[in-house]
Amino acid sequence: MKFQSQTDFTHDQTDKVGVLITNLGTPQAPTKQALRPYLKQFLSDPRVVEVPKLIWWFVLNCIILNFRPKRSAAAYATVWSDEGSPLLVHTKNQAAKLAERCEQKWGDKVVVDFAMRYGQPSIESKIDSMLNMGARKLLVLPLYPQYCASTTGSTFDAVAHDFISRRWLPDFRFVNQYCDLPDYIKCVADSIKTHWETHKRADKLIFSYHGIPKRYLNNGDPYHCQCYKTSRLVAEMLGLSENEYMTTFQSRFGREEWLKPYTDETLKSLPSQQVKSVQMICPGFSSDCLETIEEIGEENREYFMESGGERYEYITSLNDTDAHIDMLFKLAESNMHGWINTNNNAKSSENEGCPYEQRLFEAKRLGASK
Repeated sequence: MKFQSQTDFTHDQTDKVGVLITNLGTPQAPTKQALRPYLKQFLSDPRVVEVPKLIWWFVLNCIILNFRPKRSAAAYATVWSDEGSPLLVHTKNQAAKLAERCEQKWGDKVVVDFAMRYGQPSIESKIDSMLNMGARKLLVLPLYPQYCASTTGSTFDAVAHDFISRRWLPDFRFVNQYCDLPDYIKCVADSIKTHWETHKRADKLIFSYHGIPKRYLNNGDPYHCQCYKTSRLVAEMLGLSENEYMTTFQSRFGREEWLKPYTDETLKSLPSQQVKSVQMICPGFSSDCLETIEEIGEENREYFMESGGERYEYITSLNDTDAHIDMLFKLAESNMHGWINTNNNAKSSENEGCPYEQRLFEAKRLGASK
């Protein structure tokens, strides 16, 4: 194996800390042509679909990729803007604002960027960029509050796969969940309170999370439990009783049983139980995307209203609000503890122990005089 080297590297460059926030991903355009490679990459991930490889290859390539790209492209077109998909726009803004906060406190010692697990910008390209900028310590922060093997675990796989081919690995830290972080819980609770100030309360507050097959739970995935924990902690902060809120799971795919209760079936049944108004929130999503805007904001609204509901409201994700950026900054700061040297003139610790011959080699290579 040929190991990847860093470009523009010198032994005397100042060490930096890299903070890479990541999200799921998005196609390059709301078209069938752009959706096909995106969906193929996403649905080929064994973390996402745990089905025997040969069987799934046939289903994916011969059935799904011949029909789903066109349907998904039509859905993406309804939420697309001149800047791109909502997920891309929000994640890009989150990274920019987080970078501003880090620069205010640490100057140029911390490099902040974002990447997508599927599609562009890729995790591999952003790690490469950060290391070439001098990041010798790397914090990866997936924007998934609740750990799930198919999201957080898959992100770790992508980072690990990149590291396999690198000559010099950075110090590395990885945030695998923050489902019960007090600052996160407060952010979600405050966003609900802000909504209530304008729209008042509904009969029921529904926490809806992306679903996964039930067998993943049975095989030890903690996602289900962490979703319920988030809901409970937010409800407690809001002072809600058990009958004033509930947790559901959306976006099931295929025929096998997924985590229940299902969001769509729940909304269809609530009006007959005299629940005429609901407010929906998706705490598992750090940014609004196709799934929250179109599926929860529109499709599920129709299910509820057509079943006799009278009022349906979606409470937006945290996105790039100041409160959310403050929370992400504190989370990143706590995970960088001990990494940032307060001496602005500090050089790479590797340089201090570099033999004279190596320093001389570098000086000659750079055209410096002896």
